[in-house]
Amino acid sequence: MLDRMNHYINDLEFRFTIFENKIHIMNFTRIISLEENRITFQTKNQKYTIKGSLFVLKKILEKELLIEGIISTIEVQNEKSN
Repeated sequence: MLDRMNHYINDLEFRFTIFENKIHIMNFTRIISLEENRITFQTKNQKYTIKGSLFVLKKILEKELLIEGIISTIEVQNEKSN
């Protein structure tokens, strides 16, 4: 049970969850841009661009974002590994 609790607390896996007019992003590497109609961020091997309108940053922590707004598209670009 302690292993499961430790894994939950120290979870480093990238993930995002889409809600109605919100997106919750966890464990990204860096934020590239935060704009009213576009958000771009980097993970270890991919770059994500979320397009839409009326984006408002609701929560920002070290590796966590909560963004509210109207999401129209999510683009994923695979980065070449060296």
